[in-house]
This record gives sequence, C-alpha cells and structure tokens, in this order.
Amino acid sequence: MTGLLVFFLCAALLVAGYFVYGRLAERVYGLPHETEMPCVAHPDGVDFVPLPTWKIFLIQLLNIAGLGPVVGAVSGCLFGPAALLWIVIGCIFAGAMHDFLAARMSADADGANLPELVGENLGRPASHAMRTVCVGLLLLVGVVFTLLPAGMLHGICPGVSEFTWSVIIITYYFLATILPINVIIGRIYPIFGALFLFMAAGLGIMLPVSGYEVLPCLDFFTNMHPAGQQIWPALFVTIACGAISGFHATQSPMMVRCLPDAFHMRRVFYGAMIVEGMVALVWATVGLTLRDMLVATPDGGEAIFYTLKPAVAVTAACNLLLGHKCALFAVLGVVVLAVSSGDTAMRSCRLMLSDLLHLEQRVLWKRLALALPIFATVIILSNVDFSIVWRYFGWANQALSCITLWSITVCLRRRGRGFWLSLPPALFMTVMCTTFLFAAPECGIELPMQTATLIGLGFTALLGGLFALLAKNKGNGAE
Repeated sequence: MTGLLVFFLCAALLVAGYFVYGRLAERVYGLPHETEMPCVAHPDGVDFVPLPTWKIFLIQLLNIAGLGPVVGAVSGCLFGPAALLWIVIGCIFAGAMHDFLAARMSADADGANLPELVGENLGRPASHAMRTVCVGLLLLVGVVFTLLPAGMLHGICPGVSEFTWSVIIITYYFLATILPINVIIGRIYPIFGALFLFMAAGLGIMLPVSGYEVLPCLDFFTNMHPAGQQIWPALFVTIACGAISGFHATQSPMMVRCLPDAFHMRRVFYGAMIVEGMVALVWATVGLTLRDMLVATPDGGEAIFYTLKPAVAVTAACNLLLGHKCALFAVLGVVVLAVSSGDTAMRSCRLMLSDLLHLEQRVLWKRLALALPIFATVIILSNVDFSIVWRYFGWANQALSCITLWSITVCLRRRGRGFWLSLPPALFMTVMCTTFLFAAPECGIELPMQTATLIGLGFTALLGGLFALLAKNKGNGAE
C-alpha cells in the first residue's frame, strides 16, 4: 500500500507542477500580448495552418512522447526507485519549463525554428552548430523510431518481416513530411491518441488491481543496476523524454505555427510535457513493480532489458498486467508513440533545412527537393548497427537540451526577466552531459568518473562565468 501511495503522490506533484510552476514560468517570461500568431498572420496551407487547440495539444503530446517515456523509463528502472525522483523533479523544473519557454521564444520570433532562436541569443556560430546538431538528432530519431516500432510490430505479426514493417513506416513518414500538416497528421492523430490513452490508462488502472505489490522497494538512494552502472550520470541520459529532452524543442515551433491563440501556450506546451511525465511515471512504476520478473534470467541468459532490449520488456509487462489480448492494444499504443514522433521529426528536419536555404515550401517540388535526401540518409543510417545509433541518439538528445536551456537563460536575461528559472537546470544538465561524454564507454573516452565529473564541473563553471560576464555587461535592461 505504501508503494501505491508513493505513485499517487508523484502523480499529484506532476499535476501541481502544472498549476503552480507552470503558471510561475508563464509570469516570469511575461503574459502573451494580443498579437497575431504565425498561422493567423500568414497562413500558407502547408505548415502555417490554424488548428483547434485540442488537436494541437494532442499532436504536441504525441510528437514529444515517442518511445522515450516508455523505453527510457523501463530502462531507468534498472537503477532502482531513483528513476521516480528524476522523472518528477526533472519534468516539473526542467523539461516542462524547457518545452514551454522554447515555444514562447518561437512564437515571439514568428514561429522560428530552434537554430534561429539559438542564433538570436547565443550568436551565429552557435546557430550553425545547433542546426547541425538538430538535423543530426532528427535523422537519428527517424532511424530509431523506424527500427524499434518495426521490431515491435514484427513481434505482433511474425508473418511480416521487420524489413517490410520498416518500409511501411518510412513510406508513411515520407507522406507525412511532404503533405500539408492537416492532411495526414491532423486527421490520423486522434486515432493515434485513442490508442495512446488506452495504453496509458489501461496500465495505470491495472497496476493497483493486478495483484502485484506496487513499488515493493522504495530505497531511493541505492543503486540497483545489475551491471553496477552508476546512477550519475547514466540515469539522466537513460530517462530523457520523461524528464527533459532537447528533441522537444525541435517540435514546439511546428505547433507554434498552427496555434491561433497565444494564451493557450502553457496548456499546450507545459501541459503536454506534464502528461508525458505521467506516462513515464506509469511505466517506471510498472518496471519497478515487475522488476524482479523482467530482470530474472530463468534460462541462464542475460536479462531481457539488461541487454538493451527494453521493447521486449515492455511487451512482457503488458502481457503480465493486461493479458495477451489487451496487451496487443497496449503494445500498439507504444508503437503509436514512436511513429507519431518519427513522422514529425522528419517534418521538422525539412523545415529546418528550408529555413537554412530560404526555400519557400508552398510548392510540392520544393518540399520533395528537401525530403528525398533526408530519407535517403535515414535509409543509409538504418543499416548501421542499432546500438551505435542509440548510443549517439541518447547523448545528443540531452546535449541539445543544454544548449536550449542556455538560450532560454540568455533570452530571459535580455528581457530583464527572472533567468534564475532556467539557469539551475542549464547548469545541472551541462555538468551531466559533459561528465557522461568523458566517462561513459558509449562515448569512447571512458575516463574515471571522478575525473570526468571534475571536467564537467570545470566546463560548466566556465559557461557560468561567461554568462555572468554577459549579464554584467548587459546591465539590468533588455539588449
């Protein structure tokens, strides 16, 4: 019973975060003025298309969720209950604030994409570097969110090969990338949303009535990883989308371009991240509740998600809690999360390249001119060892969030606003990402953890000093 109360307490904190901290973030940045949103000012029928707020919320939620709050949360359970702390604290004070303020910055810049926002606040070289990172990350998202759902669909329908499923998924991504946003994405996402809600609600309801002891272990400060991998900094890269993810900032401008009313931005962008945190909380609780069964190795082999096969653990958890028939729909809900992020990732990649080349996108052949090389690259990367793709995807995702947080911090400072809102998570994520880069074997350097942490602290102190110097030179007013 204690574990169930902890679960409900964590859920309540996420809801309170939306109403309290979300409103604070809104007031710190400044309430939106009655100015025309991009889709109202200059609709183009392709990317700047006014959509209902409820549909934009649903699209934003499915865009940012992906497999992160599912696979990441389940994988994070290897470290123990510390995963719950990171999801709740990270989501409220870092992730949701990151998504919301990045969207507000984009709205103020007429729907500009992330590289342009970074360039405005951190300079032109940072803009070029960010564009490279963003495009690279979005291509990796396209690869990851093709191979993983293809594998899960093959598990549901063994008669169809993973290659065939991959071709079907990539074909859908291509159509969703080149067609107007209201033709496919605006119409099919309500169906995707129904599957998503069934998955999340079904698991949330079955947890307390399944007969399993919910959260049997609540030792938040003990590392339980079976391979002895340290919580710092690996946990904070493993659980990204459920707490904070740089990928989200690449998606927000796409929905900013479709939102007709600026006063609904907190509901759409901060709220969508809180709901994603809820999904991550449910899956982390499922993983921790069933951890002994999922980590067990009755055949003498390695644990199914200890070997970086969390999708297998997700399917097993659905079968244990929902039974085989209902588990089928739950797994489809997980597939939907992946596909609904992969399609918009490819669309965002097209938009970023069009901004770089100043290539107007009303005409179909101009969209094809950008989409064809994008998808050719995705197909080539799909043949690379998946473990290598995943390795760089996880770190690049969190590194992107660092740059976005620093951009938000500088923006707030330039506006004469409370940059203390974003500075602490910017500092924390910079230390974490730098430490991971120098310590983790996945990145190929693998220095001792203490040395890597000192490097991370030193680099972060340097950035903090540069920011303090900038703040001093700018004075208290906006630039």
